[in-house]
Amino acid sequence: MGRVFVLGSLNIDLVTHVERHPKPGETVLGSGLERLAGGKGANQAVAASAAGATVVMVGCVGSDEAGSAYVARLLALGIDVAAIRVAPQGPTGHALIAVDQAGENSIVVIAGANAEVTVDDLGVLQSVGPGDVVLLQLEVPLEVVTAAVRRASARGARVVLNLAPYSALPPDVVALADPLVVNEHEALLLADSEALPASLVVTFGAAGAAWDGDQLTGPVVEAPEVLDTTGAGDAFCGALSAALVAGAGRREALQAALAAGADAVTHRGAQRDPAL
Repeated sequence: MGRVFVLGSLNIDLVTHVERHPKPGETVLGSGLERLAGGKGANQAVAASAAGATVVMVGCVGSDEAGSAYVARLLALGIDVAAIRVAPQGPTGHALIAVDQAGENSIVVIAGANAEVTVDDLGVLQSVGPGDVVLLQLEVPLEVVTAAVRRASARGARVVLNLAPYSALPPDVVALADPLVVNEHEALLLADSEALPASLVVTFGAAGAAWDGDQLTGPVVEAPEVLDTTGAGDAFCGALSAALVAGAGRREALQAALAAGADAVTHRGAQRDPAL
């Protein structure tokens, strides 16, 4: 069976809980402060691994305790960390997250070492081929994402591109994504561009997801069970990629992704047991 190669960010999430999110210029009180494993790339890698895939993580951490702790965590979860480089210039990436009583979050990301990822870090992609999936998001430099998509596709790997946080990419890069994964807001931005992916998955939160218009709903999570929506989209993308690399068809892969996304909102943090 093929592997899932994940190029993306590794962040330390600093999480506090608030009664409600502040308005501009307003101060609210936070309850508690947790240090949790996050970053869209690592979140998706962990989700793909949890879904049974063999996973290779590509990215950068800082030469600090947080970075070494994160790499050790991924290694303990069975993820290949040989392509995670220690960047000497910046700290490991961080995200400041406030979660309200309804489980909705607001996030500020500090890129740190994630901004140090370069095209030179893509050497591991020389080993990809047909049967492999390369999963990417946009929390590392866009020129690196662009190069990775082109290289992976040229070697016959399937590209799953999560266009988040949204940014415009060259049309030829978007066209190689099968699928391109966006939420409703990102889908509107994509519609205003000239880029057309090979196939498109749009997620609708609790309402499910659609692959080229074929919509499915996932497991129902009752409101009292929703603890934290952080990372639900990442769990979706990781499980989707794991299903595809295992040979699942579109509907089967979408169902697996929806189940993972639903499970993700029932625990605190972007990953299960994410304390660092």
